[in-house]
Amino acid sequence: MVEKFLTVPPFECAWREELKFREAGRGCVAFEAFACNDVTLVFRENVGSQGYHYKRDSSPHYTIILGSHRNRRLRIEVNGKTVVDVAGVGLCCSNSFRSYWISIYDGLISIGNGKYPFQDVVFQWLDSHPNCNVQYIGLSSWDKHVKYRNVNVLSLNHTHMPLWKPVAFGDYQVEEGEVDVDKQMDYDKWGLKNFLESWDLSDMLFIVGDEERPVPAHKAILAASGNFPLCSSSFVIKLPTVSYQLLHALLHYIYTGWTQVPQEQLGSLRDLSLQFEVMPLAKQCEEIIERFKLDKKLLDTGKNVELTYPCQYSDVKIYIEGYGLVAQAHKIVLSLWSITFAKMFTNGMSESMSSEVTLWDVPAEAFTAMLDFLYDGQLNEKVIDSGCLLLQLLLLADQFGVTFLHQECCKMLLECLSEDSVCPLLQVVSSIPSCRLIKETLQRRIAMNFDYCISASTDFVLLDETTFINIIKHPDLTVTSEEKILNAILMFGMNAKELFGWEVVDQLIINSTPELLFGERLQSVNDLLPFVRFPLLPYSLLDK
Repeated sequence: MVEKFLTVPPFECAWREELKFREAGRGCVAFEAFACNDVTLVFRENVGSQGYHYKRDSSPHYTIILGSHRNRRLRIEVNGKTVVDVAGVGLCCSNSFRSYWISIYDGLISIGNGKYPFQDVVFQWLDSHPNCNVQYIGLSSWDKHVKYRNVNVLSLNHTHMPLWKPVAFGDYQVEEGEVDVDKQMDYDKWGLKNFLESWDLSDMLFIVGDEERPVPAHKAILAASGNFPLCSSSFVIKLPTVSYQLLHALLHYIYTGWTQVPQEQLGSLRDLSLQFEVMPLAKQCEEIIERFKLDKKLLDTGKNVELTYPCQYSDVKIYIEGYGLVAQAHKIVLSLWSITFAKMFTNGMSESMSSEVTLWDVPAEAFTAMLDFLYDGQLNEKVIDSGCLLLQLLLLADQFGVTFLHQECCKMLLECLSEDSVCPLLQVVSSIPSCRLIKETLQRRIAMNFDYCISASTDFVLLDETTFINIIKHPDLTVTSEEKILNAILMFGMNAKELFGWEVVDQLIINSTPELLFGERLQSVNDLLPFVRFPLLPYSLLDK
C-alpha cells in the first residue's frame, strides 16, 4: 500500500480550506508526524496566506509546539506570547511516524499521544480569556523539515457523535512511502479500555464540575455496569458537584476493571458508585474505609488507593500483613509463572488447602504490579516510570521466582540507568545471585565513569568490599589520574559520609592510627592500595 504524506519545510506553514473545525472554537485534530523537533500546529480564525509563519502573525491565534528546544519542551503561545513552557522530553520521533491529537473546547486545550483522541492526555491548559473563534488549522515547522500524514479533523454534532473528516493535501509537496497495512489495523488496541472517554462510537455525555467539562461515554457499557439514567431521548448526564477526577475514577473502573483515587476521596467515590449502583466498586470503597477506621496507621493522606473488580472464578485471596486484601487471584495462573507459588499450592503446605494466603514484608504496590504482569504479560507505564517501584518489582520477581518478569525489570533498569543511580542500584542487586549479569554491567559502568561516580556523591562507599574491589580491578577502569583512585580507596576504607581527598587522611593519621581510621576495612585498604600506580603520580604529590 502506498500512502502520501506532507513535508513542511523549515519556517513554513501548510494551510487548506478544508483543514478547519466545523464549529469555531471547538474541535479536535488527530495526525501523525515525523520530526526531530518542533511539530507545530497553528489555530487561527482565518486560513493563512502563502508565505505565512506564526512568528510574524499579528492576528489572534493559538500556536502549539511539540518538542521545542531540541525535543525537550512543550509550548503553547497565544497571539505570539508564550503562556505554557513545560518539560516534554521525547515528544517527537525522528525514526518513525508518531500519532498525536490536539483538541480545543472553548479555550480548554488538550494534547495527547496515540491514534485515539481524548485518551493518553499529555497536557491540558485552560485559557482564562479563550478565543472561541479559532477554526483553521495550519501545519508548521521551525528549523527542520516536519512530515505529516493521516490528518483528520473531528467535530461534534448535536448528538455528540464523532464526525471524522480526512483532509487531502492538494498541491503541497508530497512524497511517497511504503506503509505496512497490518500495522495500520492496530488490532491490539481494540480492547474495551481503549474506548475509555473516547469519542469513538460514544452516544452520551457526562457534563461535570463548575467548568461543565464534557466526558464522552457509551450507553451499552454503562448499562451493563450499573443503573444510569439512560433513555433514547437523553444523551447527557449533568454532574455539577462532581469533579472530573472522581468521574474519571468511576469510568476507569467500569471500562478497565481497575481504578485508583486518593484516600481522602474514597467516601466521594463510594457515594458516586452508590448513586449509579455500581455495587462492586461501592462495596470495595466501604471495606477499605472500614479498614482505615480500625487501623489509623494505614491512613496516609494524599496516597492513592487502588481498587480492582472482583476476579471471576478466583480461588485464592491474597492478603499482605498490615495492608489487608490485595487481590483475588487464580492459583493456576500464579503457579504457571511462579515457582514459589507453585510449591506453595502443591506441596501440602497450609496454603494448598486454604483459599487465603497472607504475605509478610511485601510492598503492596509492587506486589499488585507483579500480579498485573502475571495476568497481562507486560509492565504497565506506572512501573516503567518509577525507578523505585521497578527495583521493588525486581526483588519480588527474584523472591517469587518469576523469571521472565525478572528479565524485564533488569532490562528496564538498564535502559533508564544514569551515573547518579548506578551505585545505589548496584548496592541493592549485589546480594542477589540471579542478578549477576546486571551486576557485571553496573560494575563496568562505574569503572568507565569512575571520576564522576566517586566525585558526585559518597554512594560508592556503601558497596560491599568484594564489589568495590572488582571495580578497582576492572579492565575498563577509566580515570584522569591515579590520585582519584587513591582518594576513592581511602574514602571507602573510612566509610566516608562526605567527599574528601588523601590530604585529609594524611592530617588525621598524625593523631590517630590506621586501625582507628579504617576499622574493619583496614585489610581492604591494604589489599586495594597496590592497585594505585604510584609511579604515575606527580613527583610533587609523592614528595608530600
